[in-house]
Amino acid sequence: MAIRVIITGTTGMVGEGVLHECLHSPDVEKILVVSRKPGGVSDPKLSELIVPDFFDLSAIETKLSGYNACFFCLGVSSVGMKKEDYERMTYDLTMNFARTLAKQNSDMQFCYISGASTDSTEKGRMHWARVKGKTENDLQKLGFKNTWLFRPGALKATPGLKNTLPYYKWISWLIPPVEFFFPNTVSSLAQLGQAMINVVTRGYDKNIIEVKDIKVLARQA
Repeated sequence: MAIRVIITGTTGMVGEGVLHECLHSPDVEKILVVSRKPGGVSDPKLSELIVPDFFDLSAIETKLSGYNACFFCLGVSSVGMKKEDYERMTYDLTMNFARTLAKQNSDMQFCYISGASTDSTEKGRMHWARVKGKTENDLQKLGFKNTWLFRPGALKATPGLKNTLPYYKWISWLIPPVEFFFPNTVSSLAQLGQAMINVVTRGYDKNIIEVKDIKVLARQA
């Protein structure tokens, strides 16, 4: 299966890492990056669509057709945000983009970067986890061919990429011992990207992808 993928969030650490894996994967034949600003990456199989407002996709809606996968890596931290702002940027924005893709691509598989401890019941104490859970739940109602919900934990950065979060240079030494003692809490950004590619091409026996599943999928040939 040749993947024709739309990727969001590539000016952030996770999206850039996923894009990096797609650029180097023979399974990916075409990439459309949808972003608010140029990413500065050039490749024969890569095109870029600049969208000032992700809440208004009317001008570019038809340009989103002809793809069979979306790797949705766009997201914000809840730290310091008002609850209503976090809901708008996490739930409303994601659902608006996903609904548009569902209308344009009947055979699309949608991969959503959620997070460890996401609350599928939508009833827990943590606001961010409830919002992520609601987003996950409602994405599954849109009629995609498959909806894959990725819940990474701590991520080991990919060396050489420019959007690695600044504090990683101070905490990166902590990740190896954490992974040694708690292997199901840490994966690499490379493994995450590889897992997303492999789940689209090969499938998996469940659609909520935890850290241990990311590692399994990344090893699939």
